[in-house]
Amino acid sequence: MQVSQNCGKRKIKTAISVKVKECYDKLVQKSERNNRRMNYKTIDEMANFNFSETHIQDLQITSGFFHIIIDDVKIKPENSCNRDIREMRANNLLFKIEDAVIESLIEEGYKVYDANGNLREAFEDVIVAEEERLNVMKEFADGNLYSLEKQENKYIFTIDAPNEHTYSLTVSGSHDVEEWERFLNV
Repeated sequence: MQVSQNCGKRKIKTAISVKVKECYDKLVQKSERNNRRMNYKTIDEMANFNFSETHIQDLQITSGFFHIIIDDVKIKPENSCNRDIREMRANNLLFKIEDAVIESLIEEGYKVYDANGNLREAFEDVIVAEEERLNVMKEFADGNLYSLEKQENKYIFTIDAPNEHTYSLTVSGSHDVEEWERFLNV
């Protein structure tokens, strides 16, 4: 951009307008990224998804805030956003629970058998203490969501963690919100 050298005010105005344009362009780019991520959104339509055997990318929870990013979620034809008459799927689906509170986290028990089918060891269910929950849930990323059920205002996640243990996570909340970028073929 060229400005005459004898006009200092014009030089300043041009520099300001360039800076404003740069800020505006950054905002537009950020907005476009956010809009891309939120092309589709449903509220309280968990029954119109199939979350079984999906892959967990990330799980985060803080006071009142819960979100999990899941791949390979099946979207049923009954879903309000699904204009197709067949089952579709989505990657990077953001599942949020509003007013979330962790009710319980249980490491499910298991049995170990030898090659002849004889029981060697049995491990009982272990209730994870409140102060340990966040550390255990950090391990869920890159695990698998085996099932997700809703009973009244409680969401029950059954998770196969990468540490080869299975957990049952119960979270209570007021609403569920599902957001995803696009539909994919099954």
